[in-house]
Amino acid sequence: MKTQWLIITLFFALILINAQAQDNGSRWSFELNGGAGFPMQELGGTELETGLNLEATLHYRLLQHTGLYAGWGWAHFAGNDQLDYEETGYVMGLTFEHPFPQSAIRYYLRAGALYNHLEVEDNSGEIIGDTGHGWGVQAAAGVNIPIGGKWSLTPGVKFHALNRDLDTGATVTGLNLRYLSARVGIRKDF
Repeated sequence: MKTQWLIITLFFALILINAQAQDNGSRWSFELNGGAGFPMQELGGTELETGLNLEATLHYRLLQHTGLYAGWGWAHFAGNDQLDYEETGYVMGLTFEHPFPQSAIRYYLRAGALYNHLEVEDNSGEIIGDTGHGWGVQAAAGVNIPIGGKWSLTPGVKFHALNRDLDTGATVTGLNLRYLSARVGIRKDF
């Protein structure tokens, strides 16, 4: 066990040493993005309409092309059962960003985890069910297009998956939210 911890510690020490040696610009950035969410399946027997989602993330570049991100997200979908479904919670993960050859435009790939919950609301906005928080996954890809100074546009696509159980006391319904999102964001490097 001590050997495993020693190897892990050395691995992260090498990453941090390398990160300091490759500092070639801004390490921190903030991104605000949103777009349409296209459900990939029914949610607990309910057909969902196209939804809306927003996400705010803080990015930290560890290496020249690799970094971490963490933030908060929200998504809203109306169901054919006259109820609204809202997902909120936290996102975190790894990002890889690399320039296209001979271009200022960079592509990005992200893979991460979510810690989110689903709320079910009636027509008046009253919460009638809450799944509690649990883990899910997300993956995203897109481009980072500089627009001046340290600002850029970040259009892309995101896959999002969260499985939670809704316990109403009388029944337990499995809610498996899966959607693709076409989104655009704005990013500021610091």
